[in-house]
Amino acid sequence: MNTKTKIAFLLVSALTLSGCVGSNAVTEKLMGFNVKVVDNRYARAGVNFLLSPVYGFTLVADLFVVNSIEFWSGTNPINGKPHVFDTKTETYLEVNDKVDSSLHDAPIDPLTMSTPNSGTIRYFDENTIEMEVTLADGQQSKVIGVKDGDTISYYIDDQLVSQTTLDALENEFSES
Repeated sequence: MNTKTKIAFLLVSALTLSGCVGSNAVTEKLMGFNVKVVDNRYARAGVNFLLSPVYGFTLVADLFVVNSIEFWSGTNPINGKPHVFDTKTETYLEVNDKVDSSLHDAPIDPLTMSTPNSGTIRYFDENTIEMEVTLADGQQSKVIGVKDGDTISYYIDDQLVSQTTLDALENEFSES
């Protein structure tokens, strides 16, 4: 599977698997129109019946496009409301204290990652490198890479976050 196919597959999967639940703003707009057409409840029911095929299209638009955008961004692009899953309410299960804080609300960090403003690389010795990046908002991040034999370990705030081998790095960058 080539890279473009993988990206397309991931994008379609993300959009279709995350949709369905949201504020259904497109359908809500059509319902608002339906109610404004006439003042009689029975006539509104008739208009509703006549608009039933249109409701089908608005539901599909909500389920697979607008609600997906709402889910991933945290805000509905049509009505500006926060996603229903971000509603603060009493819950039966508490899991936020067990997951990283970046996963508590939308959008998740990789989707909102800031572009680096500047960066520096320092070599401590032939086996240790420090990379420091300053983001546009002033936030700084520091990664230290330590080579031990054929393995490279990466640390952020003195915590091991990843490991790789020299062969894996060589293969990754030689294919580019």
